[in-house]
Amino acid sequence: MGRKKVEIKRIEDKSSRQATFSKRRNGLMKKAKQLSILCDVDVVVVFSNRGRLFEFSSTNRISVCFGGDGSMLTLRKAYDTPTTASS
Repeated sequence: MGRKKVEIKRIEDKSSRQATFSKRRNGLMKKAKQLSILCDVDVVVVFSNRGRLFEFSSTNRISVCFGGDGSMLTLRKAYDTPTTASS
């Protein structure tokens, strides 16, 4: 017996919506980790729920920088050196 197909629409009940978010967030993080291992790639996942940011990076070579309002400013490779203007 297969699973019931879920209609993709906003979940109106707040507690059900939070439970679904938590479960799917954990599943997404697990899949991102598997993808990085199986395919030997760097994976970065960033998303937000009610202003709380969640982040996964498969490597410590990539850093994610956020603005004060929570908006993503840059993805930066940690081994890149910043460039400075010569005078």
